[in-house]
Amino acid sequence: MNGQPERPETETEDDNPDVENNSAESPADEGDGADALAQLQAKADANWDRYLRAAAEVENVRKRASRDVERARKFALENFGRELLAVKDSLEMGLAAGESADAESLLVGSAATLKLLTGTLERFGVTEVDPEGEPFDPEMHEAMTVQPSADVEPGSVLTVIQKGYALNGRLLRPARVVVAAEPPAADGET
Repeated sequence: MNGQPERPETETEDDNPDVENNSAESPADEGDGADALAQLQAKADANWDRYLRAAAEVENVRKRASRDVERARKFALENFGRELLAVKDSLEMGLAAGESADAESLLVGSAATLKLLTGTLERFGVTEVDPEGEPFDPEMHEAMTVQPSADVEPGSVLTVIQKGYALNGRLLRPARVVVAAEPPAADGET
């Protein structure tokens, strides 16, 4: 078998015991029945051919979609990788210049590389989560510790230990933060 469904056999009047064979029909009626049967057989053949073509087309679409998904998965980061090459080149130039450069020019170069990296990340939808002074959000922030503070409102972010990042609104890494707590009551207060 070649992977295609077998064509169903068609019944003839002689094969079906439920169909009465009326031998009293005239020869002219038999010719009309044979023509009708031939027409029905031609229509069945045409429908079978259309079915096989449609089944083949569905299989081709399925294979094409599978290839497209695999290609998208394989090369999804192609543009991102191409953009990061400029950042890598900048870092390599900074390292090469590091032997003969002074600290100030190295600082300027590092700041330029960081700016280049930040711009690349933003172009691809990666945003920084830097919540200093904002209310603590457990879905976006990870509390490392709680520290009493009279300077900021309790339950807000006092210090950001490590910035977080989101990709098109989806959290990649939570911001690690210190959360402000109520300051301790003074000894004379109750």
